Parts: sequence; C-alpha cells; structure tokens
Amino acid sequence: MGKRIVVNAGLTETRVGVQEGNLLTDLYLERHRQRSIVGSVYKGIVTNVLPGMQAAFVDIGLHKDAFLYAGDYTTNLGDDARAMLAGGDEEGDADVEVEELEARREATAPIEDMLRKGQAVLVQVSKESLGTKGARITSFISLPGRYLVYMPQARHIGVSRRIRDEHERDRLRDALRALSLPPGGFILRTNAEGKGEAEFANDVEFLNRLWAQIQARFESTAAPAALHEEGDLTFRVVRDLLSPDVDEFVVDSKEVYDKCVGYVEALVPALAGRVRLYEDRQPVFETLGIERDIEKALRRRVWLKSGGYIVIDHTEALVSIDVNTGKYVGKRDFEQTVLKINLESVGEVVRQIRLRDLGGIIIIDFIDMEREEHRDQVFKALRHAHQRAADLRARPGRDDAQARAPGPPLAPVRAVPHVPGQRCRQGRGHAGRGDLSRRPRESRGPGRAARARGRRARALRHRALPRGRRGPGGRAARCPDRPQDHGPGEPEPSRPRGVRGPGARRRGRRGPVTHPRRLPGGHR
Repeated sequence: MGKRIVVNAGLTETRVGVQEGNLLTDLYLERHRQRSIVGSVYKGIVTNVLPGMQAAFVDIGLHKDAFLYAGDYTTNLGDDARAMLAGGDEEGDADVEVEELEARREATAPIEDMLRKGQAVLVQVSKESLGTKGARITSFISLPGRYLVYMPQARHIGVSRRIRDEHERDRLRDALRALSLPPGGFILRTNAEGKGEAEFANDVEFLNRLWAQIQARFESTAAPAALHEEGDLTFRVVRDLLSPDVDEFVVDSKEVYDKCVGYVEALVPALAGRVRLYEDRQPVFETLGIERDIEKALRRRVWLKSGGYIVIDHTEALVSIDVNTGKYVGKRDFEQTVLKINLESVGEVVRQIRLRDLGGIIIIDFIDMEREEHRDQVFKALRHAHQRAADLRARPGRDDAQARAPGPPLAPVRAVPHVPGQRCRQGRGHAGRGDLSRRPRESRGPGRAARARGRRARALRHRALPRGRRGPGGRAARCPDRPQDHGPGEPEPSRPRGVRGPGARRRGRRGPVTHPRRLPGGHR
C-alpha cells in the first residue's frame, strides 16, 4: 500500500489520517462547533490603531479583535509594485514562495497614515487565534482552487517549486497565459503538473467569479461580517490532498461518503473510483492502525523497532528530543551500535515532528558519536528526511506554494551532537499536541475547554463500539487513547501506594470521626 487517506466522521468531530506505507504521517481534526477560520474573508471595522506597534486591531465578528500588522496592509493594493510576488518584471514570472515573502514584508507608510478608527477593511485570516491572542489577518487576498491560487493584488505567474522540470514549468506558464486572465496573479499548484488549458480555464472562471462575489458582498454588507468561508475539512482534503499518488480514500460514514464523492466528481472526476465506503463494525482507525499511532503520539516516550527509544519534552522556549539506546545492546562494535540507533531514530523523529505538528526551536540530542564520518552520515540522513517531509507537508486550505516552501535550515552535527532546527506550526485543522494530549493539572487557561471537548469526543467514540467489544456494565474494555509510557512487551507500571486510578473502589469503610473527650474548663 502506498498512500491512503482515511476519514473518520464522528458525532462531534471529523478526523482525517494520511498513511504512507501503513504509517500515520499526518492527522487533521475539525470539531463541528469549532471550525477553522484560516482562509476566510471578512469585512472588518478598525477598532484601534497603535502607532507604537505599527499595527491595528480589527473587529471581524469574533470574540477577540484580529491583529493587522502594517506590512500586511496597504491603502491601494492594485497599484502596489511589491504585491505578493515581487522580484520580476511587472508582468513577469516569479518562483518566490508566499511564505518567504510574508516574512519580509515592510510597511510602505506608517499605520496611522493608512488606517483610522472606524474604517471598514477587506481582510483574510492568515493565522488562527491562539490562547489569549486574536487571529492574524492580512489584506493580501489569496483564493485557492484545485490547480491554481488566485491573488487579485499580484501581477505575476508563479509555479510551485515542487515541479522541478523546467520544460514543464514553461509549458504550464504558456498554457495559463493562453487563457483570458482577469487582473491579478496566479500560482500554479503541484496538482497542475501534466494538466492543460481546459482544467486551468475552469479554475480561472471559478476563482474570478468567487472574487467578484466577495467584492459585491463587501459593498452591500455591514461590517463586521464574513464574506467568504472556507469549506469543511473533507472538502479541503479532497481539494488539496487527493492526487494520483493516493491509492485509496476511505470514509466510514455513508453521509460523508456521499458528500466526498460529490466533491471528487466535481474537482477531480478521474479519481472517483478510489473513494471507498468502510462498512465493517470495528472502527476504521483501529482496523488500519491509526488509533495505535495516535496513542504513540500521546506518549512522552516513543519506542523504536530495535528497542531504542526517543523522549520528547516540551518547554516554553523549545522542544527537546533525546535519543536513547534503551534495550538495544548491539553486537560487537559500540560505535556501530550508536550509529544504528541514531540512524533509526532520524525517520521516527521527523515523523513525530510532522505528526504532532511541533514548531519553534527543536533540539535533537543524539547519542554521542566519536567518529566524524558517523556524525556526517546522521546529518545527511536527517537533512534528507527533513527535506522529504517539507516536500510532502501540504495542509488542507493552504496555497500550494506556501505549503511546500523549503524547510528551515539545520545545524550540522558536530562534537556536541545536538541538531537545532526550526519549523512553523502548520495549524489549519492539523491535530497538534494541544488537541490530543492532556496537560498537567496546574495548567490553567483556554486549553482546558479544548481538552474537555477531546475527552467528550473520545467517550462518544467508545460508546459507539459494538457490544462484543465492551467490558462489564457496557463500558469500553479499554480506552485506546490513553497514553502509556511502557515499551513493547513491558508490563504496565504499577501506581504508587495510596494512588487510585479512575473508577477504583475504596477498600474498607471509613469509621466514625472521634474527638478527644473535653475536660471541665475547656481543657483536654
């Protein structure tokens, strides 16, 4: 089996797993009452302008005002020479990734000269709200289609860097230019490889009509208001992830299956035969081993096949990953033993980073290696796995150029065998650590509500199990989502004396509380 997409539709949430060779590589989660707003377009009202921060707060109808940086706004987008794909002639080509451009945008004028309190603005959400922070927004609109991304404020035609054949890149540009294009710029997505004018014409027509509708709604709607909302998770997965290299698209709900078939027939009819309805009684995530991989993602310790393991720790400043030999003792040469464990850990480390959606500074502490050639070998393996993951890290709802931007640089392995790296959290429906794991009791804040929703969703999944798979009293015999830190073949560690697990009964009965006899005069 090559690549498989599996959709698990629950009562309160939808989960989508992507498997490569029966290993879970990506997990997306969308709760029905808390859909992602990244990519949605709003008409907002400026509530505050902060010259000292060169930013403004905009009310777009959410519980918190959104944050608009001065570099993400300009008063006249149509005449802005630096619009989105800078670096070429006015009507030329560009291969600059959108993610790289966002990092170096600079405001052309002070924020107080461009915006005023009470002003209506057209914006798009670029980053989800997190904790106490509101969403981040931009006035540079990008509308993704199946093969193209339309940017009304740009003036260039870009091609995804994942398409490396120069002849194919030139052919794609020529095919797109042969059409009657509306004002603006386009990015040809990776899915466009091998396609022609007919497919591009449908995308151009759809995206141009969508932009016209957004503009019309902006003129007629009172702010704050949503002008365009992205589709649900299943639609974004079909649009952005379903490609010829996907061998199977499995859905476990008839209602969602019919919806997905409609999406596939409208967007990529040639792949309609790969959509399959799962009808067995056992949950699809358990049958295909996805639930087991999710359980591993909840653990602090992840075991390797050889018997070694890695430990993943999260702090406020960084994520540390420690590699250990564990049960593996090797055969003869200690250096070869260390090299084998380090090389084996590389693939699992990169997979866990991608699966858990880890971001920020990541430090990998490999086992000490004395030989320089061994350190170089481990670094080359890490760089190769890191680049491959960057090529495959498409996220539903993000434009192709941004999703496949090259990964951040890695520091080589030296005498101190730490490999620091950086990675942007993908978000946008990706089931990160906060959606899956439990935080310590002393943690307080909005995350508690998210964890409560996760517990409710797990409880509903286990209630739906067939009766033959339940324990006494109708309860599920074992919750597969519960994290466990013991390794394969090891017994579950016993709890300390006096510590009871959930549902444990009290031993004996507490007797009456007695007080010492009081003596006359109040003395005891």
